[in-house]
Amino acid sequence: MSEQLASAIARLKAPARQGLFGRLRRGIEKEGLRVNADGQISQTSHPRALGSKLTHPYITTDYSESLLEYITPVFTRPKDSLEFLADLHRFSYRNLGDELIWPASMPPRLNGNDSVPIADYGTSNSGTMKHIYRKGLDVRYGRIMQSIAGIHYNFSLPDDFWVLLQRLEGAEGEDARDFRSRRYFELIRNFRRHSWILLYLFGASPGVDESFLDGGNDDRLKRQADRSLVSAYATSLRMSDLGYQNKVQAQLKICFNSLDNFVGTLRHAIVTPWKDYEKLGVKQTDGSWSQLSSSILQIENEYYSDIRPKRVTKQNETPSQALEGRGVEYIEVRCLDLNPFLPLGIDETQIRFLDTFLIWCLLTESPWIDDEECANLDNSKRRVVEAGRDPSLTLNVKGEERKLREIAANVMDELGEVAGLLDGDDKAGSAHRDALAALAPRFDQPDSTPSGRLLTSMIDNGSNFVDEVMGLARGQAEQFKAEPMERARGYLLDQLVETSLQQQGDIEAGDHQDFDTFMAEYFASAHATQPA
Repeated sequence: MSEQLASAIARLKAPARQGLFGRLRRGIEKEGLRVNADGQISQTSHPRALGSKLTHPYITTDYSESLLEYITPVFTRPKDSLEFLADLHRFSYRNLGDELIWPASMPPRLNGNDSVPIADYGTSNSGTMKHIYRKGLDVRYGRIMQSIAGIHYNFSLPDDFWVLLQRLEGAEGEDARDFRSRRYFELIRNFRRHSWILLYLFGASPGVDESFLDGGNDDRLKRQADRSLVSAYATSLRMSDLGYQNKVQAQLKICFNSLDNFVGTLRHAIVTPWKDYEKLGVKQTDGSWSQLSSSILQIENEYYSDIRPKRVTKQNETPSQALEGRGVEYIEVRCLDLNPFLPLGIDETQIRFLDTFLIWCLLTESPWIDDEECANLDNSKRRVVEAGRDPSLTLNVKGEERKLREIAANVMDELGEVAGLLDGDDKAGSAHRDALAALAPRFDQPDSTPSGRLLTSMIDNGSNFVDEVMGLARGQAEQFKAEPMERARGYLLDQLVETSLQQQGDIEAGDHQDFDTFMAEYFASAHATQPA
């Protein structure tokens, strides 16, 4: 263990015993496609009985009209986050008819690009902007890539933790906001160095339905049954170049060395035109919009990354302006596949591991990442997503090729020390150490990982990807339909349906600008260092 990590753990043990880490703040965003009884992506509109996807705080859609997105409030106890998420599923199943929520990250059976319907958010300027942004994603990357789903895990530490850490590190002279942002970026850099561990442990997409390639082929995949393509050792095809990858964005080279670097690079990307996107055109001859702009990024949300620094935005404020003005508030982990064997796609064991891993990333020394290391980290991630379960796989660490399992064993030892710190409060029990103990065997037993389990089940059953996942979806649907909702939450969700629909109507009725003027004012404000 490094001297810095050992010192940090020693200094934090007493506050940990007093409950310091019992107030970690967590939120979950979970996506899931609606599918019909035949395992095909739904072509129906977002159910009105779920409320307005424009204004509902907890139930919305992501790219597609069929791609449900659930957003939990922030909780300090994992079980509260999970129970809220479960009630969102239970509520939805009251209103989905025969449709199912697809529990895997890679999509079900598709019928070409146009079979993925783009989400419609109504006639307001803000709703139209959201729709056109998604049209832009279509013309740039295609809709099929946007049908992929995942889990986003939002994590932050309480204010009193930061006050204590700043004092323990002798940094009282540094602005508190700057200190917090600097240390969050140190966490993010270490996350990038070691996110392959999460891809190995929690990756759950070793195969796809052949329709995902839309008539194409990939020599790295082999046929399974009659309609599926799989990779023998892949952990997360979702995070491979088949999924959320973009060669244009790769040139941005954001390695998260500082808040200024991150914000400056994003701002450059939204004001810098890209020749191929200029050829696509922003507006067509009939006046309709095909994308919001011809820049490298239409808006900041288009940037794909496995982790992001975040802050809740105010009205008329972009994410970068919020970060620049008030610093980092929390981080969003974005590299997590849905675990199709879990009804919620995630469980408390995974949450406890993530918390341990993120605190370890924070407390371990984290030098800046230069261009050479940045490229090497991307290569390590590629190796793990494509062949992480290969027992012979090696990763390059400071110029030396080392076995993945050897590197993981060293990291797990250090994580064990951090887990002990998080379990330091007598009331906490051993939840974090138990999570590590439950997951550690996966490094020696690759078939016990979610990706290994799914592939093994497909091979043993001689089944296609869609058939295998549909069986899981049906079982989970029956479970959610049979389970009661927490009464007060059920009442809240019932009320939010009408409230959100009314809010959308009010927004639409209150719009008095034409859309072109609305967008001109938006970009004038978004391109400024602070909102106008």
